[in-house]
Amino acid sequence: MYTTRLQTLQQIVASAGLDAVALVPGSNMIYLTGQEFHLMERPLFGFYPPAGDPVFVLPALEQDKLASPPYPIQLFTYTDTDGPDGAVHAALAALDMPGKRLGVEGLRMRYNEVQLIARHAPGSIITDAGDALAALRLRKDAAEVAALRRAIAISQDALQEVIGAVRPGMTERQIANALVIAMLQRGGGELLFSPIVLGGPNSALPHGVPGDRPLREGDLLLFDFGISYDHYTSDITRTFALGEPDPRLREAYAAVYAANAAGRRAAGPGVPCQEVDRAARAEIEKAGLGAYFTHRTGHGLGMEVHEGPYIREGNTQLLEPGHVFTVEPGVYLPGVGGVRIEDNVLITPDGAESLTTFPRELQVIGG
Repeated sequence: MYTTRLQTLQQIVASAGLDAVALVPGSNMIYLTGQEFHLMERPLFGFYPPAGDPVFVLPALEQDKLASPPYPIQLFTYTDTDGPDGAVHAALAALDMPGKRLGVEGLRMRYNEVQLIARHAPGSIITDAGDALAALRLRKDAAEVAALRRAIAISQDALQEVIGAVRPGMTERQIANALVIAMLQRGGGELLFSPIVLGGPNSALPHGVPGDRPLREGDLLLFDFGISYDHYTSDITRTFALGEPDPRLREAYAAVYAANAAGRRAAGPGVPCQEVDRAARAEIEKAGLGAYFTHRTGHGLGMEVHEGPYIREGNTQLLEPGHVFTVEPGVYLPGVGGVRIEDNVLITPDGAESLTTFPRELQVIGG
């Protein structure tokens, strides 16, 4: 498996016209090695040329993780006493990188790491390879989909438990904490993002932070959350009502419900990403609420919460079997409340499957 992934990366590096890419700890490194390294003050690199063995620079305390690598590598280590310069210099010399083109993870690599490379590869051209690297993890295989299914099942079961205990007077923070505990008790792994649990007017904040506002009768209560399993994460949103909500919010809910269904129906192999966005957005605009849908319809999902493909206007990338992404239209009425319904969708050879199955109809809870 890891040899196949290495070959895929090497093809990407060659196609991008690069002499190597430099990875730092994160999802791509886990995907390629099966090992989890920390992004910390000690620099750590994996340099991947288009052919030949990768070259790694590790702090000595981490070298045992690659004692039995999944494919041959050249390894250079350093101690805290020595510092990383010698190991980085030797690694880049082994790759003959001075004066060459090196791609980096533009959204992940830090300034200090870029400067360290530049210091020991004079004349090299350091460029952002983020767009090229996005293709590495786009298509999920059966094992990856199985991990996503498990992460989703844990999340949905936890949500079902927590909503049964919600009552007016509880705070957003209390409910968010209960949700985390419920997911961990069911075998969930790392939280790749903090749960968003927002009630009443706060639910109109797409990325609000749970606070200490007590829930009241008539509030909407929005949950946007997920947890990882074997490095793959769920990302689910459901919105509930505590008692009868404002009629404007029932109207918003109906529009978002229709938009979510339309987006899922539009998805399939060969469909441009923007067509899914357009299908969802059309339902909200039909309800006269288009001005209150303020974000893209979705994003890819896997080892990271946000990765390709991006479900937005202007993205003509074609969906392919193995792509996993969210469909999450929303309507946010300032000072009143907001609604979002988010599903995790897998493209199959003959259509699309919603991996999330939690009911989407408006549920009244807290009784």
